[in-house]
Amino acid sequence: MTATVRVVLVDDQALLRAGIGTILSAHPGIEVVGEAGTGTQALEVVRATRPDVVCMDVQMPDMDGLEATRRIVADPDLLAAVVVLTTFNREDYLVEALHAGAVGYLLKTSRPEQLTEAVLSAAAGEGLLSPEVTRAVIARAVADRRPARPAPRPVVPLTEREQEVLTLIARGLNNDEIAAELFVSRATVKTHVSNVLAKLALRDRVQAVVYAHEHGLTG
Repeated sequence: MTATVRVVLVDDQALLRAGIGTILSAHPGIEVVGEAGTGTQALEVVRATRPDVVCMDVQMPDMDGLEATRRIVADPDLLAAVVVLTTFNREDYLVEALHAGAVGYLLKTSRPEQLTEAVLSAAAGEGLLSPEVTRAVIARAVADRRPARPAPRPVVPLTEREQEVLTLIARGLNNDEIAAELFVSRATVKTHVSNVLAKLALRDRVQAVVYAHEHGLTG
């Protein structure tokens, strides 16, 4: 992650790109370095600019955002994290984006600060699920992977505090909200989150949410 988070915006509506760009550019730590209106253009722009984060629409002409996400994540020469932005609260889109490798999932009705936080979190390697869609995404993801009988609570070496943090992650809370809930600093929360991911061998917060729901660790 560089000092300034470099972002590419992908949306087939120029007006929406302009609005998103204005929101993100207002943050001193974010720079919009490119835009694209289709999935094919997105691949070209991302390869040319090498951003830290891509804000990706879903429904676009030529190549949709899900396929573009899949190709960006699969390309070993590209290190960009993808945050999916969608107008439609459709579980199939969101779950497919999850499987494609996106690390952030937001509706376009999200507050500006949620968008900014999603970009910064993605650049820091911390996936972020919008609270509005967390339940739908997890319910579908868990249903697709549910065994014949519910998985037992695993015996894992989590401390009591780490279990609390995992439960709050599963509820869709971000680091600041977890810090406020537990009356600790954001830095402390980040340490706990890192410990949870490492101990459970999980890639990111998204996998942590799925894991918590699959194993009944949601409080």
